[in-house]
Amino acid sequence: MKRKILISLFFLIFSTLILSYCHHSILNIDLLQINEASKTLTKSQIDQILTPESNNEYLNLITISLSILIKVILISIIIFTGSILFEKKISIKNIFFIVIKLEYIFLVTVLFEIIYFKFVNTTASLNEIQYFYPLSALNIVGYQSVESWFIYPLQVLNLFELAYWLLLSYFVGKLAFTEKDNGKPMDLGFKIVASSYGSVLLLWVVV
Repeated sequence: MKRKILISLFFLIFSTLILSYCHHSILNIDLLQINEASKTLTKSQIDQILTPESNNEYLNLITISLSILIKVILISIIIFTGSILFEKKISIKNIFFIVIKLEYIFLVTVLFEIIYFKFVNTTASLNEIQYFYPLSALNIVGYQSVESWFIYPLQVLNLFELAYWLLLSYFVGKLAFTEKDNGKPMDLGFKIVASSYGSVLLLWVVV
């Protein structure tokens, strides 16, 4: 089990790094940043800003890897805490393994974004790429028509997050459900996920 967890975590981090690199290079993010900065800055100022960034590629790789690891650990602890509140004994290793596998859902959003801006909206600005989130409420209302503090909550309201919730509830329910419980495993799993992960996510969005 421990080996499976480590292998899954490695491939999650590796896949994220590859997609992050593809997103940055295929969509020409550097060029878009230069074009955007040239509206307000001189060429020398732009060079001073971009040169240090080019030297920090390894630091970016480490940052992305650590952010994934921290996210997976925190969500696992939160779900584990929720299971304790419902007096359910679930191995945190099993929860950790589930969370790692479900994180691949969010990699689809990056792939979706690459395909969309490479083949559909090929003249997108830097802001359009930054504020874009596939199948989210923000894409329906548009980032230009809402206050800036509404942007992140509207990004969180998306079908990928919904799929993550449902699958997380399903797998957690399967682990927690016993013959003594009433209803269905999915119902129990949703209660655990909503009371733990859902509460923390809501707090995070509000803050």
